[in-house]
Amino acid sequence: MITGGQRSGKSRYAEEIAEQEADRPLYLATARIWDQDFAERIRHHRQNRGANWRTIEEEINISRHMLSGETVLLDCITLWLTNIFFDHRFNVEDSLTFAKEEWNNFTGQSMTLIVVTNELGMGVHPENESGRKFADLQGLMNRHIAETADSVFLMVSGIPVKIK
Repeated sequence: MITGGQRSGKSRYAEEIAEQEADRPLYLATARIWDQDFAERIRHHRQNRGANWRTIEEEINISRHMLSGETVLLDCITLWLTNIFFDHRFNVEDSLTFAKEEWNNFTGQSMTLIVVTNELGMGVHPENESGRKFADLQGLMNRHIAETADSVFLMVSGIPVKIK
């Protein structure tokens, strides 16, 4: 699990690990294209990955993909949770229940998994209710994932700091 702030180098570090683990890693992209700026960010991410990468795009149901034996980079939990939170009408409990169940089913496969997420709780306190609820959801899900992760890294200004 690799966590940290926005533009801290999480994805780049995760890609380096995946490329060390496999010749043809699999990129599991969870982004939903919300606007043109986001579409451009996704295009930039795709362009930066080499031809050796395979990609699956999955906004919600990550467990439906059978990935045993693969080296998988899931980028990212925050975007995945955003989709779940939106589809569950901003209900934290329903979103967390769904996310945990989906996560547990997904991680029951035998794969090498590298996960990117964001550490929202270290930033500015959200000014509105839905922002605060999402920050809570993100923190709770990060805890759930970190509990079973073999290792957890916090990216600080492009530098990975091992915390587990």
